[in-house]
Amino acid sequence: MLDFEEELKKFQPSLEVEELGDAIYQDDLTDMTDLLREVIEQTKQDDSQ
Repeated sequence: MLDFEEELKKFQPSLEVEELGDAIYQDDLTDMTDLLREVIEQTKQDDSQ
């Protein structure tokens, strides 16, 4: 059976929309666009040599 008081102690409220956006943008995550740009840059450098 659930212990309601114990579950309340564990509760962490979710971020508000604005805080969520800030939290996401603060993380420096590499996405597919970044990877593709890097591959294109490397290809250009290899072609120019």
